[in-house]
Amino acid sequence: MGFFDFLTEEIAIDLGTANTLIIHMDKVVVDSPSIVARDRISGKIIAVGKEANMMQGKTHENIKTIRPLKDGVIADFDASEKMINMFIKNIPALKKKWFPPALRMVICIPSGITEVEMRAVKESSERVNGKEVYLIHEPMAAAIGIGLDIMQPKGNMIVDIGGGTTEIAVIALGGIVCDKSVKIAGDVFTNDIIYYMRTQHNLYVGEATAENIKIEIGSATEDLQTPPDEKSVQGRDLLTGKPKQVQISYREIAKALDKSILRVEDAVMETLSQTPPELAADIYNTGIYLAGGGSMLRGLDRRLSQKTDLPVYIAEGPLRAVVRGTGIALKNLERYKSILIK
Repeated sequence: MGFFDFLTEEIAIDLGTANTLIIHMDKVVVDSPSIVARDRISGKIIAVGKEANMMQGKTHENIKTIRPLKDGVIADFDASEKMINMFIKNIPALKKKWFPPALRMVICIPSGITEVEMRAVKESSERVNGKEVYLIHEPMAAAIGIGLDIMQPKGNMIVDIGGGTTEIAVIALGGIVCDKSVKIAGDVFTNDIIYYMRTQHNLYVGEATAENIKIEIGSATEDLQTPPDEKSVQGRDLLTGKPKQVQISYREIAKALDKSILRVEDAVMETLSQTPPELAADIYNTGIYLAGGGSMLRGLDRRLSQKTDLPVYIAEGPLRAVVRGTGIALKNLERYKSILIK
């Protein structure tokens, strides 16, 4: 261990479309929405994370809220860099330092990412003082975070439903054997709800409200064993322009989300159909693991299980499975060296 190791801090980042999580010293130190508020006139970033999230849909023309990541990749280079920078600066242990330490980072990326997008992530990290930057594919990180031993010659199937993308992968021997990345995930579900409220109830609701509906009464099927109560939703009446309120049930949301969930099911089926027979035999025994915020949608595990005839398990703490895995890979760099992209 050289003198420079003493000055280097290690952090693991899950740069997500909806949330960014950072682990430092085995603890999740940042768990914030990936959102930035920028002053239109000066171009300055006024708020990031939770603060910026509260402003969403409530800003005047001089303030703009941006989600710098779209479909799991960096869409707004400048904003994402400033956001990462501010998140890192706010890590309590690093705040106390006199000068910013060099960082050894492991960052997770979607499996369907292009070389150019990968370079964007690397360059952003290097600009925030990342001296050693490793990238790890999201399904890999999720598998490690769930607690699977991915180095074994045994097939495991992971479905990671995030905000921007759903990543489906079959993993064996520390590598991804077949994978599929579809751009249908949490954000699309939210938009489905906005569209449904508009067409069925003539009610215009914002993104934050739709997100809330999804979390409180969202469902993937119309027959839940323990259904949530009805929810009253406020928004603007499209016909009269007045604010109004309607009551909706989980069944309506299941209808609204049905098409999108079908596409996720199809992607899972397609990945299964490309799986080599020996690994398919393993998956028959181990089942499918779900991670990511989207896996918390009521009844989704049951619906996927009926479709595939396989057992489906939801990771514990599915929102943090990916960042947990990224953190474990960072701690055991030597062991996981082969799966990290330098």
